[in-house]
Amino acid sequence: MKVKSGKKIKICYIASVDVTVKFVLFNQLKFLEAEGYDVHVVCSRGKWISEIANEGIKVKTIRFKRRITPISDLFSLAKLFFYLRREKFDIVHTHTPKASLLGQLAAKAAGIPIIVNTIHGFYFQRHDPWLKRKFFILINKIAAKCSDLIFFVNREDMNTAVREKICSSGAMRYFGGGIDVRRFNPERFSMDFNAKKKKQLGVDPSHKVIGIIARMVKEKGYLDLFCAFEIILKSFPKTTLLAVGSLEPEKKDAIEPSIVSRYEIENNVIFLGERTDVDHIYPLMDIFVLPSYREGLGISAIEASAMGKPVVGTDIRGIREAVEDGITGKLVPAGDPNKLAEAIIYLMKNPAEARKMGERGRTKVEKEFNENLIFDRIKEEYKRLLSEKLKI
Repeated sequence: MKVKSGKKIKICYIASVDVTVKFVLFNQLKFLEAEGYDVHVVCSRGKWISEIANEGIKVKTIRFKRRITPISDLFSLAKLFFYLRREKFDIVHTHTPKASLLGQLAAKAAGIPIIVNTIHGFYFQRHDPWLKRKFFILINKIAAKCSDLIFFVNREDMNTAVREKICSSGAMRYFGGGIDVRRFNPERFSMDFNAKKKKQLGVDPSHKVIGIIARMVKEKGYLDLFCAFEIILKSFPKTTLLAVGSLEPEKKDAIEPSIVSRYEIENNVIFLGERTDVDHIYPLMDIFVLPSYREGLGISAIEASAMGKPVVGTDIRGIREAVEDGITGKLVPAGDPNKLAEAIIYLMKNPAEARKMGERGRTKVEKEFNENLIFDRIKEEYKRLLSEKLKI
């Protein structure tokens, strides 16, 4: 987008890690680039930086530690402030908890005219200790005072923001979550392709396949899934669990693949690590599972639905928005391996119903989570803010 002088509108996205930029924000960035914006990104250094830069996105690396580290966070804040002030961006759009807090503070201090934040799920929950809840609510309140607009990926968080007086309702907009429905389309993949892919990955062709795509941390419900899978194998011994997700050694709740030996399921579990071809993995699954304890929306659940797979997820905010219980999948209480196993076994015993859930899931995604809807929301809100704040 250009102003009358011909100068491009300069925008900077800020996220904690390169993985978020590569796998969550990248299509948004390319859309903005196609719209004529001068697009920049700030994130921590990682293995995807060069690939992002090779696609024409200008990248500045500033380290963001994912845990609260006051001294390191102050250094990051200072670096952000000087960078934003020097580059004189028209719009700064922040993402992910740590980068959102520091990014909004730095952008306000640097005099950025338009500041936008996307909340990808609040870090606190209803059942958290009082002090933890109040701490994160206070942080969000402080950050929200810096922004002109706050996007939310799920409606429950919008209600929470109003209830806790985090920000005014006038500053909030529903953002949702969007995926490329052309990429995540089961019609792209033939039975022959799926058979070859199973062989390549070492999946027994006679086995049913349960899949999960999530970071390797306890918060994603892996331990509950392993416990449930132990139960499932007693009724369906010819079943394989495919687990896709990066290791997270920095996280306190990180888990290692070797942990499955405790559950005596190691012969039926295949860990694929971090993958860029997840659209090739979903077609191999009969059922997708996301037993997470905290989600902003559950993008992997939406991708699985787009691929026509029934989803078993936990009954938490975010996932409730992605999965309709009894319609596109089944929701179970978080932290209950027995209920998780029960739901999965039900779908395995009722393949026709599971197939219908998958079909309804595809329809839901096409109507509600097509990334083009997200792009339109971004485009219109930026246009409004540019008109109001910069008279463009």
